[in-house]
Amino acid sequence: METTSGTLDEALQRLHASGPEFKGFLSNHGPMAIEAMVRNGQARTVHRWLDSYEHKLEDVPVAKTPLTDANWQQALGETDRVTDWTAYFTERVAERPWRDVLAEWWPRLLPGIAGAATHPVIRLGHAVRSLLAEGENAPRLAEFAHALGYWAARHLLLPTAVRPTGRATPAEALAAVPRIADQRVVPVQGYAQLPETEGWLTTTESLHVPDDPEAVRQSLTALVRAATLNYGDYGHGNGIMLVHAATAPNAVLRILPALPQNLWAPSFTVAWAATSAITAIYAADTPRRAPDAGSLTPEEVFARAVANGNEHAIKFADTALDVAAASEDGDTRALSAALNAVALIDVDD
Repeated sequence: METTSGTLDEALQRLHASGPEFKGFLSNHGPMAIEAMVRNGQARTVHRWLDSYEHKLEDVPVAKTPLTDANWQQALGETDRVTDWTAYFTERVAERPWRDVLAEWWPRLLPGIAGAATHPVIRLGHAVRSLLAEGENAPRLAEFAHALGYWAARHLLLPTAVRPTGRATPAEALAAVPRIADQRVVPVQGYAQLPETEGWLTTTESLHVPDDPEAVRQSLTALVRAATLNYGDYGHGNGIMLVHAATAPNAVLRILPALPQNLWAPSFTVAWAATSAITAIYAADTPRRAPDAGSLTPEEVFARAVANGNEHAIKFADTALDVAAASEDGDTRALSAALNAVALIDVDD
């Protein structure tokens, strides 16, 4: 574990020399992908993968005006302040335990989960997983601050508030999500279609949200499973973008243990809203059979995602392995969904 954690820390330090986005709006997936590779036994491939990935990255944006506890609200959602936000959270983490910073800022950032196609919360999920699994050190705490700063800068509310009060399970509710009229759009354009999509709000509010924290965790786990399996059937609608319907709620699930339990239920609600939105925007209308994982092991499936090289295939396989590990009776559908991502996503996408 010392070797793999050292690889993670070295890679994070390399990545922190680059900004969180490139080409104006594409997210830097490096920190997420390399953490997934280290976690799933592919640490030896990390630096080689970075060598081929980081050429597309751009420099850290120029800082503008320092943020303080008195003026941060005006800068929430201002993308060009991302370096100011990273500096702000770096200072907060230096002053206080990271869990305390997370507990304070989670309720502020959570409503804006839709920003940057949910990449900020996904990046934060990988950062928190590494802190919980391997402990604190400078590179991991720096990554935690970078992830929070990216989320604050890209904070974006969905156009319609979702308040689930129904009795449907995550699988039942997800199966009923309608599709928007024009799916050939970027996420922000897709979000704008949600209020006029017949049945979308009704469906999202049909979900049951339990009160008991353990039941919430189980429901969120079920949501991640449903979204992962859904990708196996409907991922051909948009192989890259539908990945986030599963990886975003899984990020929230990974962060739950670091949060006060009174924040778990609202976290599940917002994760569901994000999954429902992404599904409505990018899932295909009709199912298609995914490749069969057959007798492949989880390790072999993840190795295929790494061999593919695309960061989305790697991240989705990471989530699929979580789902497979929690499955019973040898259910390989999550692994088949991961193979579907490998088949649908090209390394250069």
